[in-house]
Amino acid sequence: MGLLQRLEMRQGQALVMTPQLLQAIKLLQLSHLDLAAYVDAELERNPLLERAEVEAPEPGDARGEAAEAGRDGGESQGGDDGFDGDGMAEPWLSHDLNPSRSEIEGDLGTRLDNVFPDDGPVGREAPAAGGEGLSLTPAPWSGTGGSFDGEAPDFEATLTSESSLHEHLSAQLDLATRDPVERLVGGFLVDAIDEAGYLREDVAALAERLGVGAGVVERVLTIVQGFDPSGVGARDLAECLAIQLREQDRFDPAMQALVSRLDLVAKRDFAGLRRLCGVDEEDLGDMLSELRRLDPKPGRAFGAGPVEVLVPDVFVRPAPDGSWLVELNSEALPRVLVNQTYYATVSRGAKTDTDKAFLSECLQTANWLTRSLEQRARTILKVASEIVRQQDGFFVNGVAHLRPLNLKTVADAIGMHESTVSRVTSNKSIGTSRGTFEMKYFFTAAIPGAAGAAAHSSEAVRYRIKQLIDAEANDVLSDDALVQRLRGEGVDIARRTVAKYRESLRIPSSIERRRERAAMPAR
Repeated sequence: MGLLQRLEMRQGQALVMTPQLLQAIKLLQLSHLDLAAYVDAELERNPLLERAEVEAPEPGDARGEAAEAGRDGGESQGGDDGFDGDGMAEPWLSHDLNPSRSEIEGDLGTRLDNVFPDDGPVGREAPAAGGEGLSLTPAPWSGTGGSFDGEAPDFEATLTSESSLHEHLSAQLDLATRDPVERLVGGFLVDAIDEAGYLREDVAALAERLGVGAGVVERVLTIVQGFDPSGVGARDLAECLAIQLREQDRFDPAMQALVSRLDLVAKRDFAGLRRLCGVDEEDLGDMLSELRRLDPKPGRAFGAGPVEVLVPDVFVRPAPDGSWLVELNSEALPRVLVNQTYYATVSRGAKTDTDKAFLSECLQTANWLTRSLEQRARTILKVASEIVRQQDGFFVNGVAHLRPLNLKTVADAIGMHESTVSRVTSNKSIGTSRGTFEMKYFFTAAIPGAAGAAAHSSEAVRYRIKQLIDAEANDVLSDDALVQRLRGEGVDIARRTVAKYRESLRIPSSIERRRERAAMPAR
């Protein structure tokens, strides 16, 4: 077979990942906080970019009215959509949907049944769109205590910050001992205490690292465990509760036995606890009530940062005609402008090729950033609108009527790729009248229906399991009984799936629930 050389011309298609395309993909999957940080960095780096400062409009104002008035126009697909000269949002910032509502009922509920209150998710309420903030405008200084040359005083210098747990314990350590060795060891112990107030480092390892005896570390640890808040410096939950009970003079032998077997408390084995503690049913109930009043995480009251409310990227609210109005949250959209006037002025003074290349790169980057932000906003609105169409039952009647939904269904409906929909729904949330939910929440697995019935959403089935258990009277439902109930309602589900959903809801097993009701009757 002979070898030969020849030239061939072929035509094909290929996707080239340009820097601009990579930037657009990166912006698409960022949360609004990460996006704000990215835009701030670009504003510092690029002299041609400037922030468009506008006041967030109230719901129902000119922006909302314009969106409602233009509902018949459908979804804007034009390439010129964006922000106008005064920084106000164009109509593409909102969609109005008019899907058919299903005849179903239900509402959302939660139940946490733990031995101690759990630090669950916070900040799930949707903040009022466009709510007014507090504005502080300092008046010109006119005090008589000195001259500030007409300048207003520095208000930041008068602000105070909340003391952290480390600072709080260090201040007490300075007053507790004057011995330099104890202060040194105490400083290391304070540094090893986590935000919950627990000592996470082994005492023997700490003593070896400091070159002192383990007895010295134990002695100093006893001093630290006497600090405020009560229970700080404990190595486990049992020790934390024991410290608090000792300070209340309630650590008697019965309570000591109870604290030593917290595993039985978690299992609700009250019969075993009564035998262990040597008390009757009434005394055990009082002891457990006292145990619940203790703080299992004494350090969480110090140094906690401000609660970060989950800010929705999209708001969904009912329109007067019964449809749904979907609009972007203007507070979560950073707005930047390209200063063409400044570019024209500076470019006239550029003499070297380096200066001209720098200005050209800055202009190109600025234009790409503004277009990427506009495309990101439009894509988020498009995906959110389709989610609302698909999950209309949820917005009407609650979580019990969630439908099975996957990324491919939404992607096919709006003509996008699944990876794009996945990036859009990452780190984004939707504010509704029922609360604020992550976009990923609306994508649920499908559980087949019994006897050829329609598939059910896994989240709706989980909610139904919770409803059945909450409605228990004297007859406690086992997992097998729950399976039979659900199959009678048209849900084909396995017992292990019911157990998994029940455990995810933090609901104890039927044995533990039955034991709790038998041992602790309502008084």
